[in-house]
Formats: sequence, structure tokens, C-alpha cells
Amino acid sequence: MRCTHGHFAAGLLALATLSGCGVIDGPVLDPKGPIALAERDLLYTAAALMLIVIIPVYVMAFWFAWHYRAANKQASYRPDWAYSARIDALVWAVPALIVIGVGSLVWIWTHRLDPYKPLPGGEALQVQVVAQDWKFLFIYPDQNIASVNELVFPSDRPVRLALTSDTVMNSFYVPALAGQIYMMAGMETRLNLSAHEPGQFTGRNTQYSGSGFSDQNFQVRAVSPAEFEAWVARAKEAPRPLDDAAYQALAQPSSKVPVGYYSEVAPQLFATIIAKFRGHDHAAQAAGSN
Repeated sequence: MRCTHGHFAAGLLALATLSGCGVIDGPVLDPKGPIALAERDLLYTAAALMLIVIIPVYVMAFWFAWHYRAANKQASYRPDWAYSARIDALVWAVPALIVIGVGSLVWIWTHRLDPYKPLPGGEALQVQVVAQDWKFLFIYPDQNIASVNELVFPSDRPVRLALTSDTVMNSFYVPALAGQIYMMAGMETRLNLSAHEPGQFTGRNTQYSGSGFSDQNFQVRAVSPAEFEAWVARAKEAPRPLDDAAYQALAQPSSKVPVGYYSEVAPQLFATIIAKFRGHDHAAQAAGSN
């Protein structure tokens, strides 16, 4: 099929539309925290290494087509030429160096960006995150409050997240602040993040988890310390505590759940959620051994 001027214009219009929606110039390329910034720079570095192969290939493709065109009678004609040790060495050496370079980057930055590694900047804010169908619950154990579909923390202060799932596997991802990490029932994973400055971001579950998956988003707000204290005070004024009955009601499948708050949290709720699945695992293992 031929590419007409109309098709070309439509393509440009589509790209412009995507750019305006933030698909091209999105949070991954506009990080607001140290972890996301390091990940973006690593992406740029890996892309630059790959250009070592891509750019010469395009240059040579155009040069060969121009140099060996039919009108160029000066181009050498060697129908019996079959092998060049120099070309062979170059063909193997360059990709090998790129593999070594990318492999070194992966090894180094896998350890530097370990999601369990605490961030500098003082005492971290502790937040426990529970994935449900189809929403996120954020428990603040030191403040004894909880919020639904809203994560709030002071900017320039490290945040230490403990994550688990009370349903199928989910994946927690705030593109502007950190990479994604999986959340699994009966298990606890960790993620450390922070924001350079106050701002509002979007987080979501990136692991398909059922019919409400497409609406499983949550708000993330980095605020000043004073604004955070005011937010905690407002949450403490919520009319309901997160006791066992309230949690069981919240855990029922529901989508497009609005932001909500709980003034108190049942003791050891996060540990209880994890333990109930571990108990199922132990029971299944015991039954299998009998």
C-alpha cells in the first residue's frame, strides 16, 4: 500500500495528539523523584549505547546505495570477493562490546536501584499498601490513619512502602517517582521513593487483575510538611475507624472507588492480611503431605 500525503498528515496529527495526552512526553521522561530520575538516565544511557550500532548501519545503508548506484562508473566491481577479516572482526566486536556495556549497566544499577534500599534524607515515612479489587488501601501505622486511593507524603522526605495484596497479584507503579513492584497475597514487598518538590501524580496497578483493572488508579500527592500534618488531622476527623468489619466491607470487589479516609486502624491489620494467606499455604502443604 502506498503512503499518501493524507496518511502522512494523519500520522503527524496522531503523534501530536499523543504528545498532548502525555504518552510521548509522559512522566517516565519527566521524573519528579530521585529514583525515577536515575531510571530515566539509565534509559537514555542504554539507548545511546544501542545507537552505536543503529547510526552506522543507517549511514552505511545510504552510503552503499549512493556509492554503488548505476550512474557511478568509478565504483569497484569485485564479483569474486568473499571474506574480510577486518569486517568480520568489526561485526563481532561491536555487538560484543555493547552487550558487555549493557550487562555492566544492568549489574551496577540493579544494585543501586534496589527497591528495598533505604533512601537518604532523614527518617522515612512508613506506609503500608494493600491491593484490593479494584482499589488501593494506604495505612499509616505511625499516624494510625488510613486512606483509600490516595497516597500523601511530605516532599523531600523518603517514603518506605510495605506492600501486599488481599486478592490476585497486582503491580504498584507511580511512573513519575519510581519503578513498578509486584504485590502478592501472603507476601510483603518493599519500595522506597521520594519527590523532589510538591506535586500531584498518578499511580496505578499495571498487572491485569479482572474487570475493574482499567479503573484501578490512585492519587499521589507530595506536599509540604505543614500540609501533610493538616491532611493527617483531617483524616483523624473521619467518622469511621478501619476495624475488622469496615475492612471486610472495603475488601469487597468494587471499582471507581472515591478517595476515603479512616480515623483509626485496627492493630496489626497489615500483618493480619498477610498471615491469613500464609495460613492457607501451610494448610495446603499439610494436606498435600498426608
